[in-house]
Amino acid sequence: MTVAVTGATGTFGSSLLPLLALDPRVAGVVGVSRHPDSGTGTDRRAEFRRGDVRDQASLESAFRGADVVVHLAYDITGTTNPGAVETVNAEGARAAFRAAVAAGARRFVYASSVAAYGFSDRNPIGMPESHPLGVHDRFFYARDKARSEQLLAAESAHHPEVEVHVLRPSGVVGPELVGAKLPLPGPLAALGGPLLAAARQYTRLGLPLAVPAFPLQLVHQDDVGEALRRCALGDGPAGPYNIAGDGVVTLAELARELGARVLELPAEVAAVPSRAVMSLPLPLPYPLQWIAAGTYPAIMDTTRAKEELGWRPRFTGLGAWRDTVRR
Repeated sequence: MTVAVTGATGTFGSSLLPLLALDPRVAGVVGVSRHPDSGTGTDRRAEFRRGDVRDQASLESAFRGADVVVHLAYDITGTTNPGAVETVNAEGARAAFRAAVAAGARRFVYASSVAAYGFSDRNPIGMPESHPLGVHDRFFYARDKARSEQLLAAESAHHPEVEVHVLRPSGVVGPELVGAKLPLPGPLAALGGPLLAAARQYTRLGLPLAVPAFPLQLVHQDDVGEALRRCALGDGPAGPYNIAGDGVVTLAELARELGARVLELPAEVAAVPSRAVMSLPLPLPYPLQWIAAGTYPAIMDTTRAKEELGWRPRFTGLGAWRDTVRR
């Protein structure tokens, strides 16, 4: 089979493409990007074609001959395409699905997020895949992910011949920290490497660092790549899958792994001000909206991915962070 991947040069794509290229069931891998030349060093076993989620015709051309489409392209910070975030994100997922149908693909895989559930006091600890999505959330990323899934469900209802798999990863970390989906405000996620360097420099001063014990889940980028590969090759039934490394970590624990002297504060020290900011009756800039991730914990149940997809994370949540900061 041939697998086409949008956003192939990003963090998820860099983990997925080598796995696909090595799988004997995969005859060809097509990386799809607005700037296909940028992917030539990503994996030489993949063919790169131009495609833009804002241009369905370009996607149809890029997907030609593909049996499976994996849609990873997304604007996570809200700053890459000012004024066109919803077009790139929610509507982009619909355009990618329609192009996959037009190209004759039989399977479509979408990389969603834990954020699709929203960050709310209505979220139980250990959310299953059946938990309602945050389609009306104030946080643009949560809202767009939820609406993307909603649009895909509506489209796929008219095309039952196409299997739709949806992956909902927790905060994603790994060696390729730049651009990873970190549990940090959007612009900070894009500055992951410099931030880690600055944090290490601070720890050398021996000064204590006050950090809240806010709980979260992390997953290693390679484990996300493996889950995507399994979805792409149909190793489990269609539908949504929560994925996260085993165990819940706290921001205070993550700081300790950097060698910091940590003064651990209650989780509410982060949650209360975050909730206050998100409740302001004013439209917040997209990057600032990432503070919503600190309002309420979003902890998922990953049983379905393990039992039905056959996925097992190689890294625990803490182990994924250690593999990130040791580089």
